[in-house]
Amino acid sequence: MNEWKSRLKADPTEWLLQEDNPSVRYLALKDLLGKGERNSEVSEARARIMDYGPVPKILAKQNEDGSWGAPENFYSKSKYKGTVWNLIVLAELRADPEDARVRAACEFVLRWSQEMSTGGFSVRGNETRGGQKSGVICCLTGNMVFSLSRLGYARDPRVIKAFDWITTYQRYEVVSEAPRIWPYVSDHCWRDHTCRSGAVKTLKALAEVPEGERTEEMKVKIEEGADYLLVQHIFKKPPRLRAIARKEWLNLGFPLMWNTDILEILDILTRLGYRDERMAEAIEIVRSKQGENGRWLQENRFDGRFATPFDRNGRDSKWVTLNAMRVLKALSS
Repeated sequence: MNEWKSRLKADPTEWLLQEDNPSVRYLALKDLLGKGERNSEVSEARARIMDYGPVPKILAKQNEDGSWGAPENFYSKSKYKGTVWNLIVLAELRADPEDARVRAACEFVLRWSQEMSTGGFSVRGNETRGGQKSGVICCLTGNMVFSLSRLGYARDPRVIKAFDWITTYQRYEVVSEAPRIWPYVSDHCWRDHTCRSGAVKTLKALAEVPEGERTEEMKVKIEEGADYLLVQHIFKKPPRLRAIARKEWLNLGFPLMWNTDILEILDILTRLGYRDERMAEAIEIVRSKQGENGRWLQENRFDGRFATPFDRNGRDSKWVTLNAMRVLKALSS
């Protein structure tokens, strides 16, 4: 047994490798067993993602223009069944970037939601003018840059411009000193400190860029974002760090959409190479949530609000278990 597995209550790897969830199987083969993309089991699992499970069910509900539901409700009114939300799920599930339906979804979001002058993503927009500048928010921008990058658009000039929005405008401040000018005019996003969800999602987007391809501006922003989370020990309220900032962040779930939890944050930080003592308490909370069967529960989900169902709250979750295992393995390296 690998040393990092010795602290587990039980090893759930075989459960994760079952064929009923091809996305989880694909990632478990790669991230837990270390098999490469050319491995036959890995390639077969990845191909199956498009044929079985939630991805084909989501794509079956797609409109011809690449959207879901009423096109203009790509963000609001259709939570969490509108276009931007389905794009996040497709990225998390590792849908095939070469699939024409996936590309149509990406192109729709770029046409309707991206604010053309700055590159950020807006909650309001239309096909001819793109996203409205007054509706650009950091969590949506982070989520869309993450999703588009994972779905094959990382080098697209429009996505590069969106990365520029993050490195130019995103702030990581425990006590906000943001000027009252655009885009900091929204109290919902900035208040008296940086919005935690927005901070996590923009850092998640930056984590999609391979280390050797990061600009100096990206490196600076990654350092700022990681420090913002670590100085708060991930889930504590500064400056005394005695209270929990967001209690729901201790409830683990998938998919998280605009929300986050300590497991997602640990996953982002470990992918960025961070191993810091200020992560220790969050790590132990994750460890403590493992059941005697080796599995983690779904605790934080928007029940019944997705285009296709995921694990129910209170039940064993392959996604939460996979993500917990990946973090614990990364921390042992």
